[in-house]
Amino acid sequence: MNVLIADLDTNFVSTVQRTWSIQDTRFFVCTNKDALMPLAKNNSIDIAFIEVPFLMLGDMDVVSFLKEHHPGIEIYILCDDKNWLGAASAVSRGAKSFLKKPVSIHLLEDAVKKMQSTLQNRTTSQLMESQVLDSLLGNTPEMRKILKTVYKIAPTTSTVLITGESGSGKEFLANIVHRYSKRSDAPFVAVNCGAIPENLVESELFGAKKGSYTGSTIDKKGLFESANGGTLFLDEVGELSAATQVKLLRFLQSREIRRVGENESRYLDVRIIAATNRDLQQAMNTGRFREDLYYRLNTFHLHLPPLRDRAPVIPTLIKYFILKYKEAEGKDIHDLEPAAQYALARYPYPGNIRELENIIEHAVVLAENGIIRLEDLPEKVQQEASTKPTAIPHLDAKPETVSKEMVGFDKKEETAEDDILSLEEMERRHILHALKVCNNNRTEVCKKLGISRATLWRKLKELNIDTGDEN
Repeated sequence: MNVLIADLDTNFVSTVQRTWSIQDTRFFVCTNKDALMPLAKNNSIDIAFIEVPFLMLGDMDVVSFLKEHHPGIEIYILCDDKNWLGAASAVSRGAKSFLKKPVSIHLLEDAVKKMQSTLQNRTTSQLMESQVLDSLLGNTPEMRKILKTVYKIAPTTSTVLITGESGSGKEFLANIVHRYSKRSDAPFVAVNCGAIPENLVESELFGAKKGSYTGSTIDKKGLFESANGGTLFLDEVGELSAATQVKLLRFLQSREIRRVGENESRYLDVRIIAATNRDLQQAMNTGRFREDLYYRLNTFHLHLPPLRDRAPVIPTLIKYFILKYKEAEGKDIHDLEPAAQYALARYPYPGNIRELENIIEHAVVLAENGIIRLEDLPEKVQQEASTKPTAIPHLDAKPETVSKEMVGFDKKEETAEDDILSLEEMERRHILHALKVCNNNRTEVCKKLGISRATLWRKLKELNIDTGDEN
């Protein structure tokens, strides 16, 4: 932990350094106001204890500066009976709390220990989540590259531009960036810029002063202020008007906003993640989107491929959405009818993940006796069950026997009741078939299934599959 202590009392600072008992702690101490900004600019700080006289250096608000340059920092203000109002004001601007002097060293150590515990718990949670993300996003080389980039950029304050077709999971990916950032305990505010009437966009985003427009009866806080300390996700950013683009650019340059009808600027600590399904390069060429704004937003660019290019993830997403909606609807869904499996595998999902989710919700609501049947799916999906496949040879089978053909089961006579398999059994048999086809070569199996060796190993363990000698 990197700890900053800024206090005019040199004896107090010296005592803290001498009696500190927490291991793996690096101190940055400052007893001179002029030394604080260079120290804060040139070093990484996790937690800061700052005396009130250091809070304003000229026109610089030190709390806002620290929160912008050190995402996730916790700031405690040291005060006495004479200046506690300044400490309270700092808390309103984002400081964690204030401690009244004389303050015990143990109180400072307790604050550091609490933050250490929070960071450790967050790391453990993120490691668990990363395994789930491999499955939900699709363990293909392209998606693994995207996730690798996400893990690198998440802890920074850099803006991110996410592109991809509608429904491909752009907001989901933005949420991942937020959850892996040092802002994960702060708000994640999502807004669809194309869904707000043009005459209300500025007031919704930046807020408005009472009486600034017809019907404005109170001061209104905008979404930027609601996201202060956290992340603002601007979906369909290409729909913003020219005037709103100017205001967004100004914020990215200065980190300040003005409510509609006000002259006062407000400094905010907000990370921007933008997304669009439009071609912003073309929009720039036609003058529809500002070039300077594009380059401000495009510090890091993540492009999500459509679901049709992530076919290996579809069975996992189906299982995930069944689990989600059977809980929400209070149903015990445990099987997919083979004909329904076939139709879901054949459907092209032009609406991507969002459409798949809607299809499964539709099916779960209509399902009876714990089984999703073909007739529980939307009509456009049902039609795929009667379509002869051309591009996917291993699906070239009748709907009644598709569960065998899809996963390579041994062909034998079974009743229709025997054909109804759990999702887990389908997955188990599919992996067994892949192992058989690839002669138990796990590297080849991973290539065929589009998964990593770690994921295959985990699946083998979860499904109790004994492959004998590994090669």
